[in-house]
Amino acid sequence: MSSRFRLLVARWPFLVPVVAALVLALTWGASLSAWLVAVVSLCLAGAVLAAVHHAEVIAHRVGEPFGSLVLAVAVTIIEVALIVTLMADGGDKSSSLARDTVFAAVMITCNGIVGLSLLVGALRRRVAVFNAEGTGAAFGTVAALAGLSLALPTFTTSTPGPQFSPAQLVFAAVASLILYGLFVATQTIRHRDYFLPVTAEGEVIDADDHADPPSARVARTSLGLLAVALISVVGLAKGVSPTIESGVAAAGLPASVVGVVIALLVLLPETIAALRAARRDRVQTSLNLGLGSAMASIGLTIPAVAVASVWLDGPLVLGLGASHMVLLALTLVVGTLTVIPGRATPLQGGVHLSLLAAYIVLAVSP
Repeated sequence: MSSRFRLLVARWPFLVPVVAALVLALTWGASLSAWLVAVVSLCLAGAVLAAVHHAEVIAHRVGEPFGSLVLAVAVTIIEVALIVTLMADGGDKSSSLARDTVFAAVMITCNGIVGLSLLVGALRRRVAVFNAEGTGAAFGTVAALAGLSLALPTFTTSTPGPQFSPAQLVFAAVASLILYGLFVATQTIRHRDYFLPVTAEGEVIDADDHADPPSARVARTSLGLLAVALISVVGLAKGVSPTIESGVAAAGLPASVVGVVIALLVLLPETIAALRAARRDRVQTSLNLGLGSAMASIGLTIPAVAVASVWLDGPLVLGLGASHMVLLALTLVVGTLTVIPGRATPLQGGVHLSLLAAYIVLAVSP
């Protein structure tokens, strides 16, 4: 029995995506009872953890910073699919879902993942050390994307409300794709060394010393299972989304909380992977994951919802309100001061986490 249990534990990353896909096929389009919601939620959580595992296998094969990019793009695919499917089903009430989810992703990544990574890294080594050039480039790109896509619509006048006109939306979508593409080229080709982990003395670590890279066959298997896990996460999350929305409404919480829940769900793989990297003194890898997810969340989601808005009914609200604008400004200022030295103490991690806490409090009680 003990050997069978160990075998099952060893094979769970391969079994869970298949089981989740089967559950998705059996429950697709069905009205879920309470016990089915529990089963689907359990499979959803397992699929998320399996996606983390297989993304890390692929990341280990291709190395940094390509590995962080793989997981960031994978997570963003989940987010985009969830947003578009929920907007397609929600009508006017989901007009601000893209904005709420993207902004939640920015706050969770730039304050939650970054804050936790700095805190864990600094507590282990007294000071968390990272590459200021690469992290500064990533954070600057996030700031530009957030300003163009989330802050600017609040102040435009061509269309009533915090919305872009069609021409402005096309510009924001194209600019987001170009900026994200330029960053990816910078991160993976021209200045790859800026995004590699560094030692306490500032020397670049260009090798992973904790295990041998997996074989090409193992990496290809993980790539296929990662795709299965991601499809399962999207489909299962869509199945339980009515329960999430009704639960939020029954609790008397604002509709924007749905966006927070979606962002927390899809960013769980990134958070787990970032904390693991920080515990191995790879704070730069953690920051690549956090800021890369924030960038992909804006740079890929905004173009996707811009295209989807062609056939979706209802307006597309992207502009932030006053309180969220203040939180975004604080995040950008604090993040800039954190990045410049290339070193951080637990204080910086705590400051970022306090901003995330403020965002969650205001989301629940505006």
